[in-house]
Amino acid sequence: MENNENFASGYVSIIGRPNVGKSTLLNTLLGQKLAIVTPKPQTTRHQIRGIMTTDTHQIIFVDTPGLMEVSKYRLHTEMVKAAYSALGGADVVLLVIDVSRQREGEGAGEGRERQLLARLRRTNAPTILALNKIDLVAKETLLPILASYSEQYPFAAMIPISARTKDGVSLLMEHVRDALPPGPRYFPEDQVSDLPERFFIAETVREKILLLTQREVPYSTAVVIEEFQRRDTGIIYIRAIVYAERQTQKRILIGKGGTLIKRIGEQARRDIETFLDARVFLELYVTVKPDWRRDARQLRDIGGFMD
Repeated sequence: MENNENFASGYVSIIGRPNVGKSTLLNTLLGQKLAIVTPKPQTTRHQIRGIMTTDTHQIIFVDTPGLMEVSKYRLHTEMVKAAYSALGGADVVLLVIDVSRQREGEGAGEGRERQLLARLRRTNAPTILALNKIDLVAKETLLPILASYSEQYPFAAMIPISARTKDGVSLLMEHVRDALPPGPRYFPEDQVSDLPERFFIAETVREKILLLTQREVPYSTAVVIEEFQRRDTGIIYIRAIVYAERQTQKRILIGKGGTLIKRIGEQARRDIETFLDARVFLELYVTVKPDWRRDARQLRDIGGFMD
């Protein structure tokens, strides 16, 4: 790490409730797709770190799982722990809310959001409020929301944005940069994440499962990359295991005559080839691990959560 008194750097934790647009915002800030995005809540399961480096600053954005209510699954407990743990090392906190939900009566400080504001009061990091999805609401609805949140917490800034259309994102970035402390480059300037390729490949497969299946099936699956091999031909061979909790879920994932798992594989392969900038041969296998979401050992082995 090199020190430069004119250089700023730090970790920016992106936090909020499920489906408020945290992953979309991360991808927009970085200018490339790093986190998977679906219309379904609870898409993000782990902290996903994306790195932005310029001549004047380096920002490590940390996307986190959505803060959900208490669940019967240990998986959800671990996801909430992963979200809150991102506050510990944050230099700046970016709290994202969905203003279109506020219009439906989900006001500031309810449920998990109220707990989060209480936790933020115990941190020293400046917190910026990003009021996301302004493209879905009338502008006059924003003032009461801004007033409500300003009463609840002393935010360093409150910025209306649309992560999807990029409206307000440049202003948000200005406030993030201004809040960064002086610091070194933690990572090489061409590095975009500290997570391995296998993680993003598994996430890409899981994204397609989320998009192409319904009800409990997408939430009961996990993806593990069993083999990743660059062959002499230039093709990358990838073998991935898709875990389900029930035989019925396995049958749904495979589909009649293997049609669905083939479709999942085809869509995932195209995105993986773009990500790796190489030709890919992707093989998917589906197997059953009963109740893996409730079991601590299996969460570590196939879910990627550490004890």
